[in-house]
Amino acid sequence: MSLLKTTESKILACIKNDLWARFVTLQNQDRIWTLSLTNKGTPKSAEQDSSQTIDTPLVMVHGFGGGVGLWIRNLDALSRSRTVYAFDLLGFGRSSRPHFPSDAAKAEEQFVNSIEQWRQAVGLETMILLGHSLGGYLATSYAIQHPSRVSHLILVDPWGFPERSKPEVEQSQGAEVVKRPSIPRWVKAIASVVSLFNPLAVIRAAGPWGPGLVNRFRPDFKRKFEDLFDDDTMTQYIYHCNAQTPSGEVGFRAMSETLGWAKRPMLQRVHLLPPSMPVTMLFGARSWVDSSSGNRAAEIRGKAHTKVLLINEASHHVYADQPDDFNREVENICKSVD
Repeated sequence: MSLLKTTESKILACIKNDLWARFVTLQNQDRIWTLSLTNKGTPKSAEQDSSQTIDTPLVMVHGFGGGVGLWIRNLDALSRSRTVYAFDLLGFGRSSRPHFPSDAAKAEEQFVNSIEQWRQAVGLETMILLGHSLGGYLATSYAIQHPSRVSHLILVDPWGFPERSKPEVEQSQGAEVVKRPSIPRWVKAIASVVSLFNPLAVIRAAGPWGPGLVNRFRPDFKRKFEDLFDDDTMTQYIYHCNAQTPSGEVGFRAMSETLGWAKRPMLQRVHLLPPSMPVTMLFGARSWVDSSSGNRAAEIRGKAHTKVLLINEASHHVYADQPDDFNREVENICKSVD
């Protein structure tokens, strides 16, 4: 954990705006590692200061195996006009690593309850809630259960929305040929591990070779941030986030099926979001996550405000692949709220 703290400190040193980093203690004494950023900027008039205070804060929730450090390309830009919060999900990063139940609904509830307790402890009345991948799934679940707290829901390449696809069956010369949807090799590789162990067990089992393993299987993480760091800072960060005692990934495994499908697909529940809640879904045009689930969510919600946007030249990690486009879209959404 001390190595994670050191690596994260190096990443956060890039931030130019005012940063407050601390642990937020929940009712059960679990702790959530939290960043809050405000615009350092130039001194404002009293009138501007009063208007600044009413801007709805943006809360950012990372995906599976990640942490607050992955938002390094976004935090400064998005905190120019409002306070931005980012926290390590319970069981991930520097947050507490409690036991998670093996039941999918109970594991999801533990994540969602921790987000609500965090909100209460920080003292936020309402927020613009943004979640990436697993964070998008949990943000949606939170918004369904606590709709009065969410002014706008932003889902970035969210995991766990579609139902597990059934193989397509074609007739070929009288015989049935099963045609399965194409899934990237690295997703299949991870899936094979997930089916037997906790998803990231192989990294911990590798011991001192773990960081090299992350570099080998996810060299894209180094490339995404190479203009900020010319070494292995980001892959070291990913490694140290996940070399700790497995906790959040146990919860994730409880919620997921083979090949990463959710046991409780979110498309079955998006109709529970109030029609008055605006939802924007951002997908990477080159992501392995199918953006059609966004279109399906829009159909299910009918006349409710649901917008689906594609970010060109972006993979699953939209915020890091095309940070300027991502930051601009999120900033536009935030301005629409205020």
